[in-house]
Amino acid sequence: MSHTPEAILEQLKKRQFAPVYFLQGEEPYYIDLISDYIAEHALQEHEKGFNQVVLYGKDVDVATVLLQAKRFPMMSERSVVIVKEAQSIPDIEKEEGVKQLEAYLNHPLPSTILVLCYKHKTLDGRKSLAKAVGKRAVLLTTKKLYDNQVPTWINGYLKQKGVQATPQAVLLLSEYIGADLSRLVNEIDKLLLNLRPGATLDEQVVQENVGISKEYNIFELQSALIARDALKAYRIIQYFEANPKNNPLIPNLTLLFSFFTKLLCLHMAPDKSEAAVRRSLGNRGFLVKEYMQALRVFPRQRCVDIIHFVRVADLQVKGIEGGDMSDAAILRELVFKVLHPVPQALVF
Repeated sequence: MSHTPEAILEQLKKRQFAPVYFLQGEEPYYIDLISDYIAEHALQEHEKGFNQVVLYGKDVDVATVLLQAKRFPMMSERSVVIVKEAQSIPDIEKEEGVKQLEAYLNHPLPSTILVLCYKHKTLDGRKSLAKAVGKRAVLLTTKKLYDNQVPTWINGYLKQKGVQATPQAVLLLSEYIGADLSRLVNEIDKLLLNLRPGATLDEQVVQENVGISKEYNIFELQSALIARDALKAYRIIQYFEANPKNNPLIPNLTLLFSFFTKLLCLHMAPDKSEAAVRRSLGNRGFLVKEYMQALRVFPRQRCVDIIHFVRVADLQVKGIEGGDMSDAAILRELVFKVLHPVPQALVF
């Protein structure tokens, strides 16, 4: 059974250590937090030289890890073996490696704390190793937060720090940094260092001290357009401008063209029910709510106009129209046209 990060940390703070910790999942923040806590607090400083070992998955096999785990401590109650990037251990999911690891899980050395940091992925729950880990080890499985969960997480973190923040400041942190908890904690901690005791963290402090570090993409820009969120749309363009190699304009225009063309086809369909839209989207059916909202926001003629605007932008980026406009300027102009309907007489 998987434990929560809070429950594991509570036990660790009581110095109730388990023989094996298996920390896995998409969100590395809690994996690092727990493994770092064990590294910092399980042993006294003078005990660490002989009794604490840090290994890296790509440099070891399962047998090497277990050889360290089976060593008795020297002049200490316990020893600690931490395996970082354990997902890179070459034989951790191969038959022999699985057999060895399962055997150790069944009879771990009580004086050893073995910590396996299995980042960015999880064991296959159908296989025997995952079942053995679930029964014999303290298992943590982390998941990335959804964007709408980030403000609540930020408020919780600030509450732990005893800091008040305005809703606008929390929203800006969420928008600027996104769901990367390690980045969030790093940026928040830097802000708190410069915050006067008793002061409230407000949007001005965030704007002055935090740059955009969230990795935006064209699909988030598309969602911002559907939501008619101009602030977020222009923030994404700002990010694209700062990271042009990761966000080339022509492929992004192709995706926008495809989206609005699909939307126009849905407008032309006789059945516009949610079920019909889901069938039309096929394996993209999970986007049905976004498309249903887009159908309401962009009527049929607006889709025709926007497709025209995208084609003009494509000509501009290829140098056929628009002179020497930068890619960011072209995209900014396109987004303005999408968000602000142009009088029909001005559409050419």
